[in-house]
Amino acid sequence: MHSVVPHPYDVRKTQTPPMFIGSEIYRHSSYGPFHPLRVPRVSTVMDLCRAMGWIAPGQYLTSPRAKPAALFSFHTPEYIAALQRAEATQSVTDTDRARHSIGTSNNPVFTEMYRRPATSAGAALLAGELLRHPGTVFTPAGGTHHGFPDRAGGFCYLNDPVLGIQALRRNGAARIAYLDIDAHHCDGVDHAFRADPDTLLISTHEEGRWPRTGPLNDAGVGNVFNVPLPPGAHDDDMAIVRDTVILPALAAFRPDAIVLQCGADAVLEDPQSRLALSNNAHWAILSAIRPMVSRLMVLGGGGYNPWSVGRLWSGNWAILNDLPIPLVLPGAAQSVLAGLRWDGQRRVTVPPPHWIKTLRDVPRYGLIHDSTRHACDHLSARLLSWT
Repeated sequence: MHSVVPHPYDVRKTQTPPMFIGSEIYRHSSYGPFHPLRVPRVSTVMDLCRAMGWIAPGQYLTSPRAKPAALFSFHTPEYIAALQRAEATQSVTDTDRARHSIGTSNNPVFTEMYRRPATSAGAALLAGELLRHPGTVFTPAGGTHHGFPDRAGGFCYLNDPVLGIQALRRNGAARIAYLDIDAHHCDGVDHAFRADPDTLLISTHEEGRWPRTGPLNDAGVGNVFNVPLPPGAHDDDMAIVRDTVILPALAAFRPDAIVLQCGADAVLEDPQSRLALSNNAHWAILSAIRPMVSRLMVLGGGGYNPWSVGRLWSGNWAILNDLPIPLVLPGAAQSVLAGLRWDGQRRVTVPPPHWIKTLRDVPRYGLIHDSTRHACDHLSARLLSWT
């Protein structure tokens, strides 16, 4: 078992309280009855945090919806027009489906297929503006890291992490670190910034899982650190990655801002990966990086078990506010979790008791996989000569 390496200094000075950006659009919006994103996620986090009394007056902001022109810094006008057209008609042409990858099983037509991603994009743009000054912004609807300029990918219609990084840069953050701990590689963000020496990209993801990008040996690109994890990787695997790759790379890069994509699909209970982390692994990374930067944007990402997503991301908000995570949740919070449903394929009708009564998982320790050690050794060697 590895402990979090403390940072030698804490840059959080006279910061305003963290801000939570959410929206009611997520409460009833769904990609369809059989899609993995049929489950409630952001609304669960909003309700849990309110039930815990964790959102103080003035900390919650309703996300604006990004206007089309604000999306053109990354996405093409033709693609945005196609998304709007598909939402308005609830259909796609064969041409738009082939060109933009919309109207497919992964990226279906649904009622809010433009408004919903434009809302998460608006939250990322707002977060970048708020972070012109030191602070922390939490936008759990964010993290749609598979969107490309002219097409959707992997349930992601727009790429709010890219838009958030661009907004941070417009607001004075010259050097930005993007850390992605989702189960899937951040191919859209990689596409946008892999050649940018002022953006550090670190991704942990399951080896061989879609989109099957992000190899360990990444053609010698200096600012890209990919850590493919083997199926079954657990908290000790992530701990050694944190201590030997993530924290040293951040310390060497010395970013003005960090964007953390905290996908919950890397935990054991998620149906979309074969990783075996507990939510403690995610929280340990968030706790470790907080003192390293004065401007921090925390996004959501993947996550398709409504209980594990809601518990993990609500814990993120507690950590950002230095609030204790109780061993047993109060009744109001348990009622939020007890009221969740997971219908359709791979449904859970009777959740285990700890999914209702607690936020914190039991830690999942074990022998570190040889492939994890190899990846850490390889990247640690790169770090010795990297600036």
